Amino acid sequence: MTQGTAVVVGASHAGAQVVAGLRQQGWSGRVVLIGDEAVLPYHRPPLSKAYLSGKSAIGELAIRKPAFYAKQEIELRDARVESIERAERRLVMADGHSLSYDKLALCTGGRARLLPVPGADLPGVHYLRTFADVEQIRESAQPGKRAVIVGGGYIGLETAASLLALGLDVTVLEAAERVLMRVTAPEVSAFYERIHREAGVTIRTGALVEAMTGEDRVREVQLAGGERLRADLVVIGVGIEPNTELAAAAGLVVDDGVVIDDNARTSDTDIVAAGDCTSHWMTRYGRRIRLESVPSAGEQAKAAAATMCGKEKTIAALPWFWSDQYDLKLQIAGLSAGYDEILLSSDPTRDRDFTCFYLREQKLIAADCVNRPRDFMRSKQKITEGLEVDRAELVQIAAD
Repeated sequence: MTQGTAVVVGASHAGAQVVAGLRQQGWSGRVVLIGDEAVLPYHRPPLSKAYLSGKSAIGELAIRKPAFYAKQEIELRDARVESIERAERRLVMADGHSLSYDKLALCTGGRARLLPVPGADLPGVHYLRTFADVEQIRESAQPGKRAVIVGGGYIGLETAASLLALGLDVTVLEAAERVLMRVTAPEVSAFYERIHREAGVTIRTGALVEAMTGEDRVREVQLAGGERLRADLVVIGVGIEPNTELAAAAGLVVDDGVVIDDNARTSDTDIVAAGDCTSHWMTRYGRRIRLESVPSAGEQAKAAAATMCGKEKTIAALPWFWSDQYDLKLQIAGLSAGYDEILLSSDPTRDRDFTCFYLREQKLIAADCVNRPRDFMRSKQKITEGLEVDRAELVQIAAD
């Protein structure tokens, strides 16, 4: 089918790619993209980096310019979908209007996970997920102010680097024993703690936030044990939760994300899904995984568009990610969960460029490459091959 009405819910990176892919795959009928932000679909990764630090404007982050949507005859709607009536193939909006579809794509993304402590709703306490969130943070981010960041993951550390560049005094609070604990080896965590401390950021690990206090706005962050840290603004970055409520209410299968197959189909053959809201069985890792990744969203969106057009494109690309902090570009190939050995190229306790190779049963499964783009490209190739490698071969990758 390439005619009728194709509707995409979620003006995310995945949503923008699906509507473009529909036209590329030959969909000649109506295409509607529904989003709940009053801006064109935009790149989210720069929000905690270039956009927060004032190096770019929201218009520069647009995935595609307005002329693209006009030329491709893609309708953009600023609305919120209240429910999916699958039997009638119809969407009901929050304002009561409805829209019929022949094929539907759910690209609803995720939302910032809330921190359930007293005072987290005080003025001056922020989350960082949308451009509107960043606008509010920038209003509070005056030079000399004290910023406390709750969460030592990638978003937290990127935000720390950006706020430091704006002249703020920055403290990062991480509840675990090290930053990036869920996603990297201890050696990589130690490297980033060193880099941030050398830059002037205060890193506190094992720091559990119990409350935030203040009358008109946040003034202090209280830790377990009673210690209080003064704060002019707080940014909470403790992960995201997938927006699956719409799919679940419609009876679609949900398991830490909307469940999709290798062609991005949900449990309803007329509905596909892509992006941060999805959960996909990955044979390479032998488990169902929800990836929070722009490259993954793009890969799934291309498969979703093909499926909507009656074609087949398999989701098979190796997961990869990146993070920019200061002058460091971290490129991550693969998923390191379950590794039984690591190999380091260079010395992360001293240098500002190195690679951490993750192995399981003598096979390379992932690599964290800091300012090592060649290592990243070669690692992707080696991981995809799935063959046994030896230490000498990995050292050679880093030396080439």
